[in-house]
Amino acid sequence: MTLRKISKNQPENFEFTEENMSKIKNIISKYPQGKKQSAVMPLLYIAQEQNDNWIPLSAMKHIGKLLEMPYVKVYEVATFYTMYNLSPVGKNFIQVCTTTPCMIRGAYKIVEACKEKISKNENELSKDKNSSWMEVECLGACINAPMMQINDDYYEDLDKDKALKILDQIISGKKPTPGSYKGRLNSEPENNRKTLLDVKNA
Repeated sequence: MTLRKISKNQPENFEFTEENMSKIKNIISKYPQGKKQSAVMPLLYIAQEQNDNWIPLSAMKHIGKLLEMPYVKVYEVATFYTMYNLSPVGKNFIQVCTTTPCMIRGAYKIVEACKEKISKNENELSKDKNSSWMEVECLGACINAPMMQINDDYYEDLDKDKALKILDQIISGKKPTPGSYKGRLNSEPENNRKTLLDVKNA
């Protein structure tokens, strides 16, 4: 897995929209007086949502001013957590979990699908600039491995063919149905439940 890179192409200025400023004021109001710097993580997330799924340096500086904290402190948070994108990722951001449970159940077949449909290299925008992919550490869906996350949605119980079909859908502007692609409910056993079936005796 390659290291995340900070984009060389940076906008000079960043301002939150009026709608987002309203959200931010509400978020800050939930923290004790003098502790508004604790709101840095949700503000970074709002900036990312507003700016096509990535956070420019100008947004970090703007957040620092809003929260009255040094810019470098905002930068430290943004660069520490992998959920913050520091360069353009496209409107379709695909994260493929390749941690052990997913790996032994075929995660690298999902990676192959991304290389074929999106780009040969991770953290590289597709030709139409709409999508990118990267390998990530555990996304917490080990029981339904292998899986990938596209923006905020989980796609689980995949194989290469299913991943290819999902990627074809997002490339064509459609939104695939999230969840298990084996048809199971949440994280129930693959062959249905085996325990607590008799409600009367439970």
